[in-house]
Amino acid sequence: GRGEKVEMEPRRSTGRLFNHCRLNAVAPFQLFHPFQMPSPAFLSDIGNVLVTFDFSIAAQRLAERSAFPAETVLGQLDALKLPFENGDMDGPTFVAKAMEVIGFAGTAAEFETIWCEIFALNRPMELSVERLAGSEVPRYLLSNTSDIHLNHLRQTFPVFSHFSDGVYSFSAQSSKPEEGIFRQVIERFGLEPASTLFVDDLPRNVETARKLGFWTVHYDLSDHAAFEAELERWADRYDVELARTVDAPV
Repeated sequence: GRGEKVEMEPRRSTGRLFNHCRLNAVAPFQLFHPFQMPSPAFLSDIGNVLVTFDFSIAAQRLAERSAFPAETVLGQLDALKLPFENGDMDGPTFVAKAMEVIGFAGTAAEFETIWCEIFALNRPMELSVERLAGSEVPRYLLSNTSDIHLNHLRQTFPVFSHFSDGVYSFSAQSSKPEEGIFRQVIERFGLEPASTLFVDDLPRNVETARKLGFWTVHYDLSDHAAFEAELERWADRYDVELARTVDAPV
């Protein structure tokens, strides 16, 4: 195995329930509890959070079968990438146009494979997501990505099975850091930003989320411990039960 496992460790009540409650306005005669905690949720970016990526891998492989060297081959596709990731161009159209632009000597399936095999698992974040997986907290994705990459990621990395749904630039036709895609995710999943932990590696995306009231984490691959500390603070604030990571027998 990979040398780790997670075990559930019940989180004791903080005893601060009434300090964090709010009175909900309700219609007459509606049954309610007068004190209700905001509903927590976890919202994650993909690239350089759940997985790392390196487009130079694709550049080298494409250059071996195209008319351009590795140093410039990806630049030939810049005009196609944004409309592709924003949903103005579907996967097959992007692949066909990209192959034509760089003079790719191969099949569409071969191009797509090269385009997708740029990712690697971020194991520390996978363990953190597994800590959340045993709780009732809903987990969603929010990413600037394409349908081709998303399908590949779901099929390749089990960590994505811990997320029930997501909002993506190619289907939302909006990209981070625009407020529009954040408002879509709030409305679609009924999120309460203040109790939703949002993690992203890009400061501009974190800043938009913060302006909209999310509990934010600017993720740094080289300092996963900082994310874990913030995860613990958020979980403590909203009485979220986290599993604890322990070493598995070798």
